[in-house]
Amino acid sequence: KDTTILPPGPYGLPFVGYLPFLGYNLHERFTEMAKKYGPIFSLRLGSKLHVVVNSLDLVKVVARDMDQTFANRCPPQTALAITYGGSDIAWSNNNSYWRNMRKLLVSQVLSNANLKDTQTFRTHEVRKTVSEVYTMIGKKVNINKIAFETEVNVVTSMLWGCSKSGEGKDSSYIGDRFREVEFKIIELIGAPNVSDFIPMLSRFDLQGRQRDMQRQLQYLDHVFENIIEERIKVNSRKSDREDEVKENGRKDFLQILLELNEKKDAPASFSIIQIKALLMVDIVVAATDTTSTMVEWVMAEILHNPDVMRKVEDELTKIIGMANTVEEYHLPKLAYLDAVIKETFRLHPPLPLLIQRCPDKSCLVEGYTIPKGCIVYMNIWAIHRDPKNWTDPLEFKPERFLNSNWDYNGNNFKFLPFGSGRRICPGIPLGEKMLVYILASLLHSFQWSLPKDEGFHGLSDEFGFVTKKKIPLIAIPSQKLHDTSIYMG
Repeated sequence: KDTTILPPGPYGLPFVGYLPFLGYNLHERFTEMAKKYGPIFSLRLGSKLHVVVNSLDLVKVVARDMDQTFANRCPPQTALAITYGGSDIAWSNNNSYWRNMRKLLVSQVLSNANLKDTQTFRTHEVRKTVSEVYTMIGKKVNINKIAFETEVNVVTSMLWGCSKSGEGKDSSYIGDRFREVEFKIIELIGAPNVSDFIPMLSRFDLQGRQRDMQRQLQYLDHVFENIIEERIKVNSRKSDREDEVKENGRKDFLQILLELNEKKDAPASFSIIQIKALLMVDIVVAATDTTSTMVEWVMAEILHNPDVMRKVEDELTKIIGMANTVEEYHLPKLAYLDAVIKETFRLHPPLPLLIQRCPDKSCLVEGYTIPKGCIVYMNIWAIHRDPKNWTDPLEFKPERFLNSNWDYNGNNFKFLPFGSGRRICPGIPLGEKMLVYILASLLHSFQWSLPKDEGFHGLSDEFGFVTKKKIPLIAIPSQKLHDTSIYMG
């Protein structure tokens, strides 16, 4: 006798399940469904069972108590396409390969020592951005675009010693088309795909999503292949390799990966394909898109809340002054701006359902069977807006994050913008630093206002793998500092 009891949920139609009734903004739809079916519910989408966890207590079970069981992934077909079959960190299963990759990323790119060593890259790119905005005084500025370009230049400088614009030693660089391609990648990963819901149809690619993703991969693969080939040529000349390390005082991440590639029998050796997957998806795409999206959301909330803007500006004036540039040592002192950023993450988490998990064996959660291989979502958008967890949850109140030890490390389950447990986002140290640095610099140097002919387009979001502002934020900078030469020099 089958005693399996699945979480409650809606009935669907034969073959397609609940797909026709789901709609677009899944985080909002799932939150509404939780009011009817409870904090954990299930629904069949095509032939796949999906389970949605919507409460703080049950997320603790999945991400903490049973973290090992729920540490695998079930990647969509488009994610498999862009990551060479799941060869990156985000979509790989919990295995020795994934552990080695993550350990290498954290120790070589995201360690405190490396972040300290690469401070000059961040300072250079942020100041360059401020200088560029000075040339746009009184004009309309796309906030996401300037944040994206700053972040991608910082990340590529850290990875292989040159910026997107080609400044540096490598002749290969990421062209201006990169932002468009990256947005398309994020869109395709988050787009509903028949191939995911009915796997037997995946080989037909009925909606053309895998083919579309392959086109994006072709562009990125060409860019990264050129960068890697250029470096391999340099490495073949031993004197050039030694000069490179002497000049920089350190090996960049690409150099470390290529040296591991040469050691074919090493426990943590990496193929060229694995190197490209790690560089392309886990670092360049993930870091740049999330950071630029959050810069846009924070600026939107500040422009929407004049009292908040005044308090941020007062803090910047007090900590930095009006005759100095923003430096990284200022950032930990900006408590109110930090609270504004955290409150924005609460209301607008970039991944409102995080990345889906997949249990490696059947298990019980809240008395319900969660079958092996099903797809599990953690609805942190619902948790961040639950009145059981937050007073006045729909109001923008940065003060709730002052005078308390809130962080992004996933220990307080009321606040999980980057997840929790072993699958927490590894890029938090760099992402947090860059987000505060870009925002502090833009808000310290300029007074921002909305275009009079457009007004404020609101705070509506558009659901996707990364949930973005539905209408891009356009703002107009005016000069605030008396001496602009401190950035223009």
